[in-house]
Amino acid sequence: MSTSIRIDVPEALAASHAKHGSASGRAWIAALPGLAADFLDRWALRPDGPGWHGLASLVLPVTRADGTRAALKLQPVTDEHASEPVGLRVWNGDGAVRLLDHDPGTGTMLLERLDGARPLSSVADDSTALEILAGLLVRLVAVPAPDGLRRLADIAAAILGAVPHAVPALADPADRRLVRTCASAVAELIGEPGDRLLHWDLHYDNVLAAEREPWLAIDPKPLAGDPGFDLLPALDNRWEELVAAGDVPRAVLRRFDLLTEALGLDRRRAAGWTLGRVLQNALWDVEDGETALDPVQVTIATTLLHHRMLERRA
Repeated sequence: MSTSIRIDVPEALAASHAKHGSASGRAWIAALPGLAADFLDRWALRPDGPGWHGLASLVLPVTRADGTRAALKLQPVTDEHASEPVGLRVWNGDGAVRLLDHDPGTGTMLLERLDGARPLSSVADDSTALEILAGLLVRLVAVPAPDGLRRLADIAAAILGAVPHAVPALADPADRRLVRTCASAVAELIGEPGDRLLHWDLHYDNVLAAEREPWLAIDPKPLAGDPGFDLLPALDNRWEELVAAGDVPRAVLRRFDLLTEALGLDRRRAAGWTLGRVLQNALWDVEDGETALDPVQVTIATTLLHHRMLERRA
């Protein structure tokens, strides 16, 4: 394979690293063409069409020497990305894209080829899409997390530790109260953080059409914890459709009910850990300079809090 093959870095990917990344991220972008060419050589891969990218990674469709269609995924080595190949190895293709090869030094992965042009978000009916996602989530969280992954117990403790600093940055007293309420829900659960292998980012665009199965999950951020912590990305998918339905809280609860029933979760615990995800997102927003909570997150949190209160009274 010739290293003279030209690899173009998408402008949006470079801009993402320039906006959110460190100096090391910008250096990674500068080195990306050479890195891609190196692995095309090393793993005897032939480029096979235009690539696609997220905020942090570049994925190139390739063909192996034996004719197998695959995808070369290049991304920086970070704490967030380091666990991805660990989780993919444990799942071994059961509900998730299969890992074919991995270079720990650079974080580069060779994955089975999925259809990047057909995410689950392309399924027109929201109920159908959610049922597909729930079915995948059931399979993913059925597996015990291996040793060495980030643990929800530690993440929850860090979240609670950050709340006192974040609350004063919020301008609206209602936002401050909501953050404290979410923190209380997490504090109730932190002693039982769970031990399942979580995806941590399973939304419709992280599920792609496949050949081996109709749909498979991609881009996990594996974590050891309670499956209830994995629900929020599916609750705020295609939010405009929930708004169009006219009764947003009812639509949120319909999604929540479908997910918790499919996974066999205790609803109060699942609601509490979902509030933990809302809290985590709020802290990230404050860290980025925001002084108000995201309205979508507020709606989800207040809906689940009202639901928990009604269940407690029942």
